Amino acid sequence: MTTTRFAPSPTGRLHVGNIRTALHNWMLAKKAGGRFLLRIDDTDAERSKEEYVEAIRTDLAWLGIEPDGEERQSARLDRYEAAFEKLKEADRVYPAYETAQELELKRKVQLGRGLPPIYDRGALKLSEAERAAKEAEGIAPHWRFKLDHDEAIAWEDGVRGTSKFDPKLLSDPVIRRADGSWLYMLPSTVDDIDMGITQVLRGEDHVSNTAVQIQMFTAMGAEPPAFAHEALLVGKEGKLSKRLGSLGCDAFREKGIEPDALVAMLARLGTSLPVEPITDRTTLLDTFDLSTFGRAPAKFDDAELERINTAIVHAMPFEVAKDRLPNGMDEAGWHAVQPNVTTIDEVADWWRLVTGPIDRIELEAEDRAYLTQAAEILTWSDDPWHSLTDTLKDATGRKGKALFLPLRQALTGMNHGPDMGELLPLIGEAEARARLQRAAHSN
Repeated sequence: MTTTRFAPSPTGRLHVGNIRTALHNWMLAKKAGGRFLLRIDDTDAERSKEEYVEAIRTDLAWLGIEPDGEERQSARLDRYEAAFEKLKEADRVYPAYETAQELELKRKVQLGRGLPPIYDRGALKLSEAERAAKEAEGIAPHWRFKLDHDEAIAWEDGVRGTSKFDPKLLSDPVIRRADGSWLYMLPSTVDDIDMGITQVLRGEDHVSNTAVQIQMFTAMGAEPPAFAHEALLVGKEGKLSKRLGSLGCDAFREKGIEPDALVAMLARLGTSLPVEPITDRTTLLDTFDLSTFGRAPAKFDDAELERINTAIVHAMPFEVAKDRLPNGMDEAGWHAVQPNVTTIDEVADWWRLVTGPIDRIELEAEDRAYLTQAAEILTWSDDPWHSLTDTLKDATGRKGKALFLPLRQALTGMNHGPDMGELLPLIGEAEARARLQRAAHSN
């Protein structure tokens, strides 16, 4: 069974790049009838916070991304310890004693000589006596995974195609800190094995991690999952944007963005498929295919998201919107104001044109006299607006803007807005006549 995972660290809120990764992994699993797991990578006890765990769950639920299971790394420390001991027995991990400053100096020297800044495996050259001396000085080691330099690393990437790495050009990764805490590499690999992950879809910034982890899978006697690395998000200006790192579900909700709009955009962002206001998840799943993903950076554009959002709001059925509409607003009211809003949050402002109070606009004496006549002529029917304007056109000879605008100004306090043919029946006869009379007598 296809099994994917989304593995955020609860050290902050999800941002748009995380959301896209979660969505694509969910889609990858659901299209294949498989399972999508949420894995909370909370091994960093100092920075991980429970409030962020809850926020991650809340954000995924808002987007309609429901995990089929959840795991927490903090509950699996014994599994990492066991794997670590097996790797020690197999001579695939080793202790290293360099300080951060010493490592930085080595990197600078290598760069100065025109060499790649790869760890020189200096710790492997230490004798047992030298190691004992280090620890006698109170220097606790960190631990590195020893790459097999004789085994070329290659895999068929779901997005990038054939991918190859020469392990001699990679540093042996640190997998455990001197204080005993874990870095990302080993726990992630152990989890993918234990949880039966069959496909890993993540950002292209993880490509070198994948090369390392493929050797870890092999060292632990496991078959690596299929890997795919999608292009990272950039801003519309074409550069990596720090702002994207702060755009989370809370920010989108605050702007009135519908979850369906965000899903519709991110589902296809970076693919050859058109980004469209699609609310049917089945349609999005049916067309989801890694072969459509491109290598070029995926451009996130706020204006495009707002366009998608507006289209979704304009097509939203009353039954979907009704629980979020102002008290007293029925289907006719929703239908009247719907074309004028870009978010549901704007509905209340337009509904005020029906419930009042409305703003007053100063009118010329000629228009005030015209409105007095309108108040007298107003009669109610199935279509009071067109009855009123047809009668006024015949009685006054007015047409176009001169005919319609003073009426709209008197009835709504605005120069533009919803279709008056739909709005006037909602205002009602008595209130409409009262508004016309007030406008006629205002100075």
